[in-house]
Amino acid sequence: MALLRLLALLFALLFSGLQSLPWFVDVSERQGPGTVLQSFSFNCSSHMPTLELLSVQPPTTFFNKPSLAGKQGMYVGKVTLSSSARLDALAVNHYELQLRYKCGNFVMEGPLFIDVQQDPGYVRCGGRFASPAGEFIYVHETVTPGIVLYTLLLPGLEAQRAQMNITSAQDPPYFPGPFSINDQGLLRAPSQGLKGQAGKVFQLQISVLFGQGQSCQGMLTVKVLPAASSQVSFLQKAQSITIPDDLVPGTKVVQVQARGSDLRYEISSPVPSPFYSIGHADGVVRTTAPLELARAQGAAVTRLQVRAFERLRPWASAEFDLTVNVRAVNRWPPRCLPALLVTQIPETALVGTELKALTCVDPDTPGATLDYQLWFHNPTDPASFRLRDRVLEVNATLDCDTTGACIQHEASILVLDGGQPQMTTEVPVLVMVTPVNEFSPACASRTFRIREDAGLHALLGSVVGTDLDYPHNSLEYYISGGPSTFMVNRLSGEIHLLGPLDYEQEKSYRITVLLIDHSQDWDLTQHRSGSCTITIEVEDVNDHAPQCEPPFQELTIYTPLGRSVEVTQVSCRIPQEPQRLAFSYSIVGGNSQNRFRLQGTVLVHDDTLLRPSWPEQPCTYELLILVADAGPSTPHLSTTATVIVHLVPWRTSTVATSTRRATVSSMMTPQIVTAIEDFWQPEPWFVVVLTATGALLLLALGWLLSKLLQGLAQVLQTPSKPAQALLLNSIQGNEKSIEGIMEAPRMEMSRAPRSIMDLQQFDGRAQDPRTGRDYLFNTRTGARRWL
Repeated sequence: MALLRLLALLFALLFSGLQSLPWFVDVSERQGPGTVLQSFSFNCSSHMPTLELLSVQPPTTFFNKPSLAGKQGMYVGKVTLSSSARLDALAVNHYELQLRYKCGNFVMEGPLFIDVQQDPGYVRCGGRFASPAGEFIYVHETVTPGIVLYTLLLPGLEAQRAQMNITSAQDPPYFPGPFSINDQGLLRAPSQGLKGQAGKVFQLQISVLFGQGQSCQGMLTVKVLPAASSQVSFLQKAQSITIPDDLVPGTKVVQVQARGSDLRYEISSPVPSPFYSIGHADGVVRTTAPLELARAQGAAVTRLQVRAFERLRPWASAEFDLTVNVRAVNRWPPRCLPALLVTQIPETALVGTELKALTCVDPDTPGATLDYQLWFHNPTDPASFRLRDRVLEVNATLDCDTTGACIQHEASILVLDGGQPQMTTEVPVLVMVTPVNEFSPACASRTFRIREDAGLHALLGSVVGTDLDYPHNSLEYYISGGPSTFMVNRLSGEIHLLGPLDYEQEKSYRITVLLIDHSQDWDLTQHRSGSCTITIEVEDVNDHAPQCEPPFQELTIYTPLGRSVEVTQVSCRIPQEPQRLAFSYSIVGGNSQNRFRLQGTVLVHDDTLLRPSWPEQPCTYELLILVADAGPSTPHLSTTATVIVHLVPWRTSTVATSTRRATVSSMMTPQIVTAIEDFWQPEPWFVVVLTATGALLLLALGWLLSKLLQGLAQVLQTPSKPAQALLLNSIQGNEKSIEGIMEAPRMEMSRAPRSIMDLQQFDGRAQDPRTGRDYLFNTRTGARRWL
């Protein structure tokens, strides 16, 4: 809780102080003593606050100490003008007051700036004339009567008419005659002169009246000096000396000597003298204040007017001009801001680009001219930068695109003063040249070839990108759009295959490879890009075997003796590659006795030569024809077409004496009959059922045969006629039943078509369980013929 109260108090103090303490206050030069310049409100509930005036610049007594009054934690502070305040905008128009406010442990300091505004309609008496002591002038008793002794100049009266009068009494016993002053401020000596008035002091109260009833008053004191005595004199009229500024107060500067008796010395100008004093008896000039030029303003050159006079006759005097020059002793090296010069520039900075300026001052001699020199640590760097009028500039083209070029440049600026001994300050300089991504990456368009049977992730080639920025070729590769069949390695630029290729569908691809650079700029978000086109040509690979339509043929032909008959034409093609038309055909199986040959794509039965093994009955040939693609493409793929040829000999009637018949027969052309036979291939379950049924039938026949044998044995044991007759009848009955069983298939076979009986390639008769149709089945070839 206490911490929260403290924070609240600090916030309130800061807020109220900052709000109530202005930076600037404007005050008219008309304002007089007691004027409130500014009020401040503060909140301090747990302590007794204080408000102090720490300093006033330039120093003056015009401002009172701040007042602070209040109760119950609320206080109001005021800054007012003192009784000696005489504001003059022409003399000083700006004051800086440093205030300090304390509330317990909380301390706040801040400046209060007061600007004195000039009031054209306000005229005041200023300078020493308006001060309580007034203005002092010294005149010799030998001055010409009525001569102008002094001119009163008041600011603001140049354009106005004013009346000036001496208001103080000028008693005749004391005054030799009245002093007079006119409206131009010219004070004249009495018309009787001042002879014999040496040593007297005349105080004149002067009143100045000007427009609208305004007035001011001042004091002018005239001191009459005795006439110069020829017995007091200096050996020389003037002297100039130089002293160091490290002299401590009280140090002897010089001793002046005048000729005369019982002399005394004094500094008659300036009065008072801020830095020097003189011994009244010995004429030794000594320092009275520190002369360090950095702190003592106006101490560089001081012109002293030294007066020597006789102690008993002060009017017997002589004057001596002494000029004291203060030379700064070099105690401190130059001070520079910044003390460390660190900067960075891009490599594209132009020659003459200003990097940073250096500001240095000599604490010993403010305003002194300093010498600046640029010194490089690395001998190879002097051409990169230069120093011109305390400003570091780029002197040569910078480049970060070569190895080791973009580095930190280290140097020093040596600042030398002109004092004795010479002091030097070294300001380290660190210039970092930052890289700039200046160039866009590029790559050359290329063409890659790849076989269409290339495997996944196969390497097609590499895209080589170039970039002039350093580090060179710091690139990433991407495919911009295009098919997803290819991919590029992001770092190496290698192009790989991601999907299958098909020459027949797409023979070439064009992809755009995008290059993006990185790590080549001080700002890592800055990138440049480039691109190139890559053409990928697919090389054709023979990847499809020929297809024959139909792949299986079964034909029946009738061939006359000694004739060649065209059996069929093998038609093959590659659907995926319709342009590929070159094929080779060869019979690779089933061509026993070489009865068949190929004429291109035509299968021919060749029987021009009479062979001894000419079949008398129909026969069947199962020919295997190998069809392979030909041409330059590799590899060569092939397929096998099956042609089953049922060869039926052609028998014709021959008449030896009938030439016409022979001619006719010779003109007859063989007729090719094509029969397509279906075959049935039983299912496995049907084979199992048929086997089980056959086994049961065999068991039944075995049982019946055993019964017959048992009966026969009984008859043989008892050979009676009735039994014999009975046995004979049973045997006959069995024979009849067996004959009946054997007759049934004979009848069915007799009813079968003769053409079927002639074709002996079918093994048995069966029935399709799905359709119920009967057919003949060839177990060797699997052919079916429906009935």
